Amino acid sequence: MNRKFLLLVSICSLILLTSCWNRRELNQLGIVIGMGIDKADGKFLVTTQVVNPSEIAASMGSGGNSPVVVYEEKGDTIFEAIRRMTTESPRNLYFSHLRLLVYGEEFAKKGIGKSLDLLTRDPEIRTDFYITIAKNSKAGDVLKVLTAIEKIPVQQLYESLLSSEKQWAPTLPITLDQLNSELIEEGKDVKLTGLMIKGPLQAGESLGKYQQSKAETYLKYDEVGVFKKDQLIGWLNTDESKGLNYALGNVKSTIITIPCPEKGLAGIKLIHTKTELKTKVSGSKPTGNIKITAEGKLADVYCKTLDLSKPETISQLERKAEKNIKDNIHKALHASQTQYKLDPFGFGEAARRDNPEYWHSVKKDWQQIFGKMPVNVEVTVKIHDVGMIKTSPLNFMKD
Repeated sequence: MNRKFLLLVSICSLILLTSCWNRRELNQLGIVIGMGIDKADGKFLVTTQVVNPSEIAASMGSGGNSPVVVYEEKGDTIFEAIRRMTTESPRNLYFSHLRLLVYGEEFAKKGIGKSLDLLTRDPEIRTDFYITIAKNSKAGDVLKVLTAIEKIPVQQLYESLLSSEKQWAPTLPITLDQLNSELIEEGKDVKLTGLMIKGPLQAGESLGKYQQSKAETYLKYDEVGVFKKDQLIGWLNTDESKGLNYALGNVKSTIITIPCPEKGLAGIKLIHTKTELKTKVSGSKPTGNIKITAEGKLADVYCKTLDLSKPETISQLERKAEKNIKDNIHKALHASQTQYKLDPFGFGEAARRDNPEYWHSVKKDWQQIFGKMPVNVEVTVKIHDVGMIKTSPLNFMKD
C-alpha cells in the first residue's frame, strides 16, 4: 500500500515539474556586443553591432566577410526600435553580452536620461558594460567602423578603454551602475569618455582597409565630456581630463614628461598613486583639499647634463613631476569652475558625506558656491628607481 502511495505521489510531482519554457538555443540568438543611441526625426535611432558567428568561429576560418553585422532602426521608444530590427535580423537580438553603449554627441546634448529606463529595467541586460560619447559624430557611425587587431570592433574598444585608463589615464571606463549613481546622488556631476572617428567613415566600413599596415580610418578615445544633470555641456581636453582623473584617484599608471634642469626632456613612469579629496567647511565657507602621493621610476632621458648619481638631481625631477600633476589638476578645476560651472570632482558629495547639515543648506546653490570655492592641491612624488643605467648614453656622445 505504501509503495503504491509513494508511486502515485511521485507521478503527481512529475506533472507539477516545469520544463525550460523560456529556453533559447544559441543558434537562434543574435549576440549584441555594442549599441548606439541617436535621435532622428524626433525618434530614437538605435544601432546594434551583432556578432557574425560564422566569421568568429575558429574552425570555420575566414570567408572574407565582416565579423559583425550592424542593424539600425528608428522607434518612438528604444525597445520599439530594437523590435523593428527583427524585420531584418534572422535571429532574436540578445543583449546579455553587451560590452559598449555609445551615445551620439547631439543626442547627449539633449539629455540621456530617458534612454536609461530600458537599460536599467530589462533583466536581460547586464549593467557592467561601458558607456561613451561619439564625439563630433553619431553613435551609429562609430559602430560601423571595423577594427584591426580584434575581429569584433566593440571588443577592441572595450579593451582599449581599459588599457588607456590603466596606462595613460585621461579616460574613464564608466558602467551603467556608476552612471546611474552619479545621476541620482547629489554633489557630483556626470562625466563620460569621448570616442572619435579618425578619417572618412566610408573607408572605415570596409575590410579592405586592413590590407594596409596603417588604416585610413580608425577609432580613438579622446577627452572627457562633462554633464549638467543628464545633458552634455562640454569637453575637458587631454590635460584637463588627466587632471580630473588624478583628483578622483583613478590614475593607476601613466607617463609624465618633464623638462630637464637645463635642456631636453625626461619621462617619469608613475606606478602607484593615492588620492584624498575632501571638502572642509569653516563657518559657512567651504574649501576643497586634494592630497596626492605618487611613486614612480625614471622611464627615459633625453638630456646630456643629468647626473642621476646625485640625490639633488632626483629631487629636482620629483619637484617637476609634482608641478606637472598640479598644473593638470588646476586646469581641470579652472574648466569646471569657470567655463562649465560643474562639479565632476565630487566636492559637493564630499561635503554631503562629512557635513550633511551644511550640505542641506547649500545644495541648491552648490554650482555657484563651487565656482568660487578655493581648492588646495598638495602633491608628493617619490622616484624609487632610475632603471638599468645611471648615466644616459647621450652623456658620452660628443657635440
